[in-house]
Amino acid sequence: MSTSSDGTRLHALRGAITVERNDAEAILSATRELLSELIARNELRPEQMVSCIFSATRDLDAEFPAVAARDLGLNAVPLLCTQEIDVAGALPRVIRVLLHYYAADGHEAQHVYLREARTLRTDLDSAQ
Repeated sequence: MSTSSDGTRLHALRGAITVERNDAEAILSATRELLSELIARNELRPEQMVSCIFSATRDLDAEFPAVAARDLGLNAVPLLCTQEIDVAGALPRVIRVLLHYYAADGHEAQHVYLREARTLRTDLDSAQ
């Protein structure tokens, strides 16, 4: 990967969280929790962020997860919400995120999987 003149490069973070029920406040609360943990573990500032893509399982349609990102002050970060592929037997009520950001070349991304979503990536010790 290429490094910019200031010693930073583009990174990507993954994360997911389950939501207790399909209502707006539960979706917003879970998304804020997930984003807050991603930001804290990776010591991110909004100006480092390039874009953020959210997906939600089909059973979560009461609110856009991106609203929670705006609540956290990510007003200048392009956000996108989409529906997760509906796979039989998949974990229900899940919000996923893919966050692109600039950080030092040696930065090690700390992915975050919370609540029941931890089962999605048990191979990532740092994600728990």
